[in-house]
Amino acid sequence: MSRRILKNGLLATVAVFAFLPTAGVATASAATIPAPQGIAQNQSSTVLSGPAAQGHRAYRTVGRVTTRHVRLNVRSGPSTRYRVVGHRHSNRLVPVACKSYGGAVHGNHTWYRLPHRKGYVSGHYVRVGHAVPWC
Repeated sequence: MSRRILKNGLLATVAVFAFLPTAGVATASAATIPAPQGIAQNQSSTVLSGPAAQGHRAYRTVGRVTTRHVRLNVRSGPSTRYRVVGHRHSNRLVPVACKSYGGAVHGNHTWYRLPHRKGYVSGHYVRVGHAVPWC
């Protein structure tokens, strides 16, 4: 009985820490998109405010493509099984809306969704300097 209580308490503690916000640190390799009018910025993300928000929050972060002299495939879903819908060039900045769990690429299951549902890129090939919210 005490083993079950200990296990449940440990799971509850892990769950609490999983939902706590993480503090991000911006690096020279990642930047935040400049904020247009009606958008407020903070260190880790851009949050729509005022009439631009229209009842929802949208985060936009930028990551850097780290492929070596080849283009990064943008796919219609978070796995290599989805079709290729575009490309991003090596060492370029790519806007990131949120992250998702998907098919593994070299052991990495993280995929980043591009803004306006333009597709997904593998987290293995994109370096983001701070926390990205889950989709």
